Amino acid sequence: EVQLVEFGGGLVQAGGSLRLSCLASGFTFDGYAMGWFRQVPGKEREAISCIDSRDGSRYYADSVKGRFIASSDSAKDTLYLQMNSLKPEDTAVYYCAADKSFIRLVRGGGEYWGQGTQVTVSS
Repeated sequence: EVQLVEFGGGLVQAGGSLRLSCLASGFTFDGYAMGWFRQVPGKEREAISCIDSRDGSRYYADSVKGRFIASSDSAKDTLYLQMNSLKPEDTAVYYCAADKSFIRLVRGGGEYWGQGTQVTVSS
């Protein structure tokens, strides 16, 4: 059974940091591009960071460049998102996703999705 399980969400003050983790199972982690997305009620889900360890491809949304860093540990089948200098507008449900195509993932077409974790940034 394929599973993506996110951890690490919570409440943080503006300017603070959080690290999200996404534990993958049921598929070959190294064979997929992995990504982080977020969604707020009433808005479309947006890709914020995608990485592909197979060729080093990386994508960051302009809204998080310089503040968020995505990384992965293939030995632990885990994707991470280090979020620094958090802002109230970063408040959202954060999802991780996997797809064999990096481009398709960046465009939101992930084959596998996690259930999401809430991040709330207070002002």
